[in-house]
Amino acid sequence: MPPSIDSPSVDSMASLDLPPFRPRFPWWGADLQTIAIRLGPFESNLSPHISERICFCMADRSGDILVGMLDRPAEPQANRPLVILVHGITGCENSSHVLNGARHLLALGYRVLRLNLRGCGASRPHCREHYHIGRTADFRRILSQLPDDLTDNGIAVVGYSMGGAMLLKYLGEEGSFSPLRAAATICAPLDLAAGGNALGRGFNRVYTRMFLATLKKKALAKALRFPGVARADVIAAARDLYDFDNEFTAPVHGFRGTEDYWARASAKPWLRSVKVPHLVLNALNDPFVPAASLPGAADVSKFVRLEQPRDGGHVGFASGRVPGELTFLPERVFAFFAAPG
Repeated sequence: MPPSIDSPSVDSMASLDLPPFRPRFPWWGADLQTIAIRLGPFESNLSPHISERICFCMADRSGDILVGMLDRPAEPQANRPLVILVHGITGCENSSHVLNGARHLLALGYRVLRLNLRGCGASRPHCREHYHIGRTADFRRILSQLPDDLTDNGIAVVGYSMGGAMLLKYLGEEGSFSPLRAAATICAPLDLAAGGNALGRGFNRVYTRMFLATLKKKALAKALRFPGVARADVIAAARDLYDFDNEFTAPVHGFRGTEDYWARASAKPWLRSVKVPHLVLNALNDPFVPAASLPGAADVSKFVRLEQPRDGGHVGFASGRVPGELTFLPERVFAFFAAPG
């Protein structure tokens, strides 16, 4: 029987002996690692497991409703907590890394909530507003609305990329008041200025164009609601994430500009305030997250375990010969979650 998720103690986190990540042919280098997960055959139908919609009303008078997909295992195991999976930028409940994690968990008998952040995926038709990394109140509101029958064995959360940065900032803000038993952030851009600048250079401009194509489409629709604040023509002309955040994210959400948004929404300053056992995993060759911007031991609380393998790319860590063989991340995260307290 697979282990249940317990809250790891500080001692168990320090002594957790896990094998290092080792890439295999043909996934050499940061960019191949990064695109590997996007090439796999990830079917959104998770049968024989059962999936159902679950909705959360926001409390900010926007009328927005966030929508998630609750997956129940075909063979549930007792004493398993609910595990919430939070997608990255331009993602949703059906992002490949989210489906990859969900399948792994469901096979072990865990219930899984795949969350769509504000304005994303299935939440989009029900939202007038949009997410940003600093919008931790949305996550706080979701946790407060979870039914008791889902949380009777506790809650654990995995945040990928942007979703991980939001999760970490939330945990820092909450300190010891968070109801979570354990958490993990995967390849989160903890320093937004460093990540944003990195995406504007070299081959990363290819990724930036991909992100902007999706971000602009959503933002242009929202710009109609903010005349005089967000200009559609300027948003359409944005060449990089700095321009986009300066013309849309910052003014629409009350920041003075890109620098103000990146500084105030960055999660890195909150690492010392985390009071929940938390795995923070970043590859040193992540093309979106410069290694020099990653935290060290002096930057984190005793509840945070840093893992910074040399290879892995951005939410990649492909170690099999075919794109769909991506077991390292889910195995690593849930080995950490299952460490004895």
